[in-house]
Amino acid sequence: MSDPPIRVLIADDQALMRTGFRMILDAQDDIEVVGEAIDGADAIRRFEKLAPDVVVMDVRMPTMDGIEATRRLAALERPARVLILTTFDLDDYVYEALRAGASGFLLKDRPPEELVAAVRVIAAGEALLAPSVTRRLIEEFARRAPTPTRTELDELTEREREVLVLMARGLSNAEIARALFVAETTVKTHVGRVLHKLRPRPGRRARV
Repeated sequence: MSDPPIRVLIADDQALMRTGFRMILDAQDDIEVVGEAIDGADAIRRFEKLAPDVVVMDVRMPTMDGIEATRRLAALERPARVLILTTFDLDDYVYEALRAGASGFLLKDRPPEELVAAVRVIAAGEALLAPSVTRRLIEEFARRAPTPTRTELDELTEREREVLVLMARGLSNAEIARALFVAETTVKTHVGRVLHKLRPRPGRRARV
């Protein structure tokens, strides 16, 4: 007996984008788009009604943007797995999306197969970052975030510490993968986990 399909909710204020994402995802045997939302508030309502496995969330939407919607979804009793999609790879939304609890980040101009792969990775409980923004995101994280304490560093696994050291040296995902003899997708997962574990918690003040 095959596993049930991954249930996906698409949140984007542009109808053409929602239609395009639906066509890409519904074409997969293991993915089913169960609903669409026109903004962040609508996404929260539909999430509570439809209980999808993954929410594909645009960032810039009226009424409630994707960041605030992600923050509220992450606070629910059944937290959402959110894949943030945006046209922009240099704005503050990337950092804020991770702080809000997003599981992944992908640019809208990536090939369809990358969207499909991202949904599968996030549905499996892993984290994912777009390769094109990882290095700049690390730099922004380092600029904003407080210096990790010994306790916080202890939360990292041995492999995550290795990845963190290589990230600090400015290596790309591909370069880290070659250095550690692992797949680039594995590196993306480790990077996401490192950022999640070291991101500022409530009550901690970030450096300005």
